[in-house]
This record gives sequence, structure tokens and C-alpha cells, in this order.
Amino acid sequence: MPSPESRSTIHVPETTSHTLAPRGGRGSRDGALRYLKAGAGAPVVLLHTVRTQAEHFRSLIPLISDHYTVYALDLPGMGYSEIVPGASYQEPAMRAGVERLLTELDLNDVTLVGESMGATLALTVAADLPHRVRRVVAVNTYDFPGGIARSSLLARIVVGAVRTPGVGPVVAGVEPKPALRAILQGGLGDTTALRDDYVDELLHVGTRPGYPTVARAVYQNLPSLIEARSRYPEVKAPVHLVYGEKDWSRSSDRQANKDLLPDAEFTQVPGAGHFIALERPDVLADLLNTVA
Repeated sequence: MPSPESRSTIHVPETTSHTLAPRGGRGSRDGALRYLKAGAGAPVVLLHTVRTQAEHFRSLIPLISDHYTVYALDLPGMGYSEIVPGASYQEPAMRAGVERLLTELDLNDVTLVGESMGATLALTVAADLPHRVRRVVAVNTYDFPGGIARSSLLARIVVGAVRTPGVGPVVAGVEPKPALRAILQGGLGDTTALRDDYVDELLHVGTRPGYPTVARAVYQNLPSLIEARSRYPEVKAPVHLVYGEKDWSRSSDRQANKDLLPDAEFTQVPGAGHFIALERPDVLADLLNTVA
């Protein structure tokens, strides 16, 4: 379980930090889950992407907390959720972590908002728990070959090295700030949206014992997100697909998801990249607040 000193260097106003205890007690393979909570109203659950955490939604939370009770989850092993040795980071295991939050807190009438990997998880959780999910907002789903490697040559080299046997663990444990910043900026249309204190926070989390192993495992298991697309047609709740104009996905990737979710609403955000929660939280807030 995260130690008391393992706290975020960023405080999101009007939020409180909570821990969901491991199912089965200490030593369980499930691990403790940390989440931020804010606001009042019907529940919204925010799901971040690879190598990020709940604070990824720091700008969105204040824009929607007057209309919703917001739960921003640190996915299993990420942020300040417990790192369990030998845990799986395949899509079904990460999905199970999200479902624990919904079931153990007995959340109903839930709006799931996920970005990138979190968007794919939002859709598969909705397929599993139709009686709990009211709506899904899936932002730049990360469910296509290449993914972050499409953002830049640097990202392609680093992610490829992290996934490589032998050198992978070494590369995963070395994260120069300029390199992390450059990789993240490759997911933005407006690079000024990446705040320096957020990069520092991600580097702070990266020093947690065992975190490089988690990061490497997540990258190695990204193909399971592509496989998870087969679950999309099972989603019964209304879906809104949101893509940045400059997202890493191609037109063919977006059309493929439109075909799997023919009733979904669709929004393309002009000029935006992959991390819309960082650069255009107002767009997501408008989508959510108009139907609160």
C-alpha cells in the first residue's frame, strides 16, 4: 500500500484523496487503489492514460464538480495506487481495477470519461457493467497499432527500447526530464498546455519502488487494448467519441470505431492532439455539463 509520504506534489482545489483497500486484504493481488474525489451530483469517473495519473484531469475537475461527484482514479500500479509484484497490466486486469471502484463504492448512473487507454477501459467497463453506466465519453481511444510511437521519433525509440528484452528494465528506470517532456508534448497541439509542475509530478511518481516495472509492463501489454475493441459493440450506454484533430489515430482508426459504435456521437476538436484533458478541458466540460 502507498506509504504516507507518497503524496502528490499537486493539489487539485476542492478535491480529497482516498484509498480503496485491497480486496482480500494486504498482500492481495488486487492492490490498493487511490482516487481523487470532488463535487456533488451523479458520479463521473475519470480514467487517465499510460504513464499518467488522476492529476491528469486537474483542469477538468473544477469545471464539472458543480454538476457531478467526480472520481479520478489512479489505475492499478500507476500514480499512487499500490504496486503489486507480479500483477498483470493486460487490459482485463486494468478493467477489473476500474470495476472495483464502481462496485465497491456502489456507484450507479455513472458517466465514464476516459482518455487514450482510459477511453478503451471506459468502453469495456461499460460493456461489463451496463446496469451501472449511464454514458461513456471516450477521448482519443488508444486501440490501434503504433500508438504513442506515432507521436515522434523520440517516442518511437524510447518506447521501443522499454519494451525490448534485456535493456528494457534499464531504459524504463531512466527518465530524463527533457525526454519525458518532449514525449508528452508529442501528444499536444498546444505544447504550452503541458505544465512544468505536472512533468515534475510524473517524475516524482516514477521514483516509486517498482514503478519502472509497471511502466514497462503497461507498454508491453498495449496490444491487449487493441484486442479489447471486440467488446465495443456490447456497449449499451450512449457513447460520445472525441478525437483531437492532431491525435495519433488515423482517419481509418476513427472510422473503424465509428463502425463498431454506429450510434455514437462524434466530436473532433480542431487543433488538439492526444491529451485533450490537458489542452482543451473546456470542450470535455461542455459535453458533460450540458447533459448533467
